[in-house]
Amino acid sequence: MSEFAQGPLSNVVVVDLSRALAGPHAAMMLGDMGARVIKVENPDGGDDTRGWGPPFVGEPAESTYFLSCNRNKESITLDLKDEAGKSTLRRLIQKADVLVENFRPGVLARLGFGTAELAELNPRLVTLSISGFGHDGPEGTRAGYDQIAQGEAGLMSLTGPDSDHPTRVGVPIGDLLAGMYGAYGVVAALNERNATGKGGTVHTSLLASIVGVHAFQGTRYTVAGEVPKAAGNHHPSIVPYGLFACADGSIQMAVGSENLWRNFAAAFGLVRDEYDSNAKRVASRIELLKEIDAIFATWKSEDLLKELDRVGIPAGRVRALDSVYEWDQTFSQGLVMEVEHTSLGKIKIPGPPIRIDGVGSIGHRPAPLPPPRLGEHNESVRAWLAED
Repeated sequence: MSEFAQGPLSNVVVVDLSRALAGPHAAMMLGDMGARVIKVENPDGGDDTRGWGPPFVGEPAESTYFLSCNRNKESITLDLKDEAGKSTLRRLIQKADVLVENFRPGVLARLGFGTAELAELNPRLVTLSISGFGHDGPEGTRAGYDQIAQGEAGLMSLTGPDSDHPTRVGVPIGDLLAGMYGAYGVVAALNERNATGKGGTVHTSLLASIVGVHAFQGTRYTVAGEVPKAAGNHHPSIVPYGLFACADGSIQMAVGSENLWRNFAAAFGLVRDEYDSNAKRVASRIELLKEIDAIFATWKSEDLLKELDRVGIPAGRVRALDSVYEWDQTFSQGLVMEVEHTSLGKIKIPGPPIRIDGVGSIGHRPAPLPPPRLGEHNESVRAWLAED
């Protein structure tokens, strides 16, 4: 167990029954913080994402999608329709602190692992259950897929060039947010268990996770009665704040306070009474953005960014992912890590986004585990179960 005894959650054992992205992302976050995560997979192909591609790499082929959300885990294969598989899962649950699942509501109970059965097996177990649209309510039984949830939860209506072109976010953000909220709920439930000695169930969903990040767009409707619409690459409530073209490309800029505006206006010749408050600038959005576009059209991006920095205006490039993963700042934050994969050898994968001062070298387990091959840890996990 010494290889797992590192990180702030090193005393936690997680059984990961989930597949695709939301549940696996939650379990991976717990693993990043030192938890021992045992991923239970169907022997017939394993997690769905093992087949999601291209791109695939290596021989036998590995899905880069799977590699993205399963670091710091072990893999054991169990057929949960078979009594032997169920028996092994029962023993895993008895030794676990956390169970992660994202079956459709009711499926786990039909397999013989409903809430009552789990509590009988392990009263201290914390279960994270992630669904598409919630575990009850009139549409609680619906299957959840990220893009469908992005549409149903209103996110696509806020994203894109205008209200006629609803656009999905470029990553499965509902899945990722559900995983993040789920991991957050698990840590809270584990803390409560320390006080009460009893486990419980944490519920979240793709719907809940997306509504949970509506932020000011949500209160625009619930308080002010406005129905927000997509505003392209410009902030709906702060002007100027967005994407701007220049002579050789584009840059992003955020003039997020009146002090910043005064500095910006003075530097670029935009001191006007009609622009001297954010409310006025929002009302004059079209005119002001046209003026800024005309000014920036004479600047090359590198020179413009230097000038904005000199004036104190937050600004930046729009990077492609190759540039992000080759950026010194990305490396400095531990956001790229090298691991030794069983069949692929040394590979680079995205690293954990959290750092905790005083814990390890960059705030997570110092010796990260590579994403596992299907059933790679069958023997070692069964040997661990046989120790008691």
